[in-house]
Amino acid sequence: MLDSIRIVLIGTSHPGNLGGTARAMKNMGLGDLALVAPRSEHRSAEAISRASGADTILAAAQRVETLEEAVADCSLVVGASARSRTLPWPMLTPRQLGERLPSELAAEGTRVALVFGREDSGLTNAELQRCHAHVHIPSNPDFSSLNLAAAVQVLAYECRLAWLAAEHGEAPEITEQQQPFGVAWDNPPASHADLERFFEHLERVLIDVDFHDPAKPRHLMARLRRLYLRARPDQMEVNILRGMLSAVEKRCSEPPRG
Repeated sequence: MLDSIRIVLIGTSHPGNLGGTARAMKNMGLGDLALVAPRSEHRSAEAISRASGADTILAAAQRVETLEEAVADCSLVVGASARSRTLPWPMLTPRQLGERLPSELAAEGTRVALVFGREDSGLTNAELQRCHAHVHIPSNPDFSSLNLAAAVQVLAYECRLAWLAAEHGEAPEITEQQQPFGVAWDNPPASHADLERFFEHLERVLIDVDFHDPAKPRHLMARLRRLYLRARPDQMEVNILRGMLSAVEKRCSEPPRG
């Protein structure tokens, strides 16, 4: 399970935080690190020093330019954040996140991404809206700002607790919310890349039929993202939705009948 969890850092500016993150990950048995447009060098002397022996994680880190690239193959993306600054989004505690992992990673080939933002400004609203859920660490409200590596350590610890519980047969019973209707699904969940292609297709069609005005968006696409991400469609369901959109596009391009 731990091998299927990816830590994603966006725009990290301090090499010490990169090294500290690698150390926190190795402490808890995680090894998959992705860096999105880092503002510091992850193989610098300071980063390696702060890694304290976990520099192999830094050496193997995937470096990409966009969040989409970092999580394209993930079926669940969770952003570490305080309360949403625009629309309310599904919110988890670190413990709830850990308890969900065994069911989320039960299917072969599934991956989960835990996304962390910049030290100075966190995740943008656009980045948060690309996550299925947000996780909030309930720190002291009078001093709530956590160091980046410390935040990674908290979530990595909960991931390890969940793994240990599963290894010893102590994992909590899967709730109906985690596995709706008490059945195993016939298709794997859609990946982030699948969903992003669907959202691009959906927005294009809504503009074509004059339902969506990108000059006056009024959170329409954000609300639709929240709806579909909350529904957790599988690969076949996304294919059906895109087939419907393609049929609408085809009909719109035909000359009027009669």
